[in-house]
Amino acid sequence: MSPYTGVTEIALALAVVKTLVLVVGGVITYVAFKAYRRTRQRPLGYLAAGFGLVTLGLVLAGMLYELLSVRLATGILLESLLVLAGFLVIAYSLYVQ
Repeated sequence: MSPYTGVTEIALALAVVKTLVLVVGGVITYVAFKAYRRTRQRPLGYLAAGFGLVTLGLVLAGMLYELLSVRLATGILLESLLVLAGFLVIAYSLYVQ
């Protein structure tokens, strides 16, 4: 059995899941940003920024690999750094008053 069996199906499933992550993360970011604009509470602004960074990070590695021919490991490193930064901003938003 070839190690490449099912690669196309996995790539398609990954593209679908990443697209859904982008849509759902974009909706969460948009709702958090709308809440910030309505209330002008700084923690909600940080929350929106954090979710935006996480969403961008989760989608970026594959896009860099497919569209710009960036090495996959480099794309995953950048993805992880953005997700980490997003989570740090979200954590900060929970503590700032």
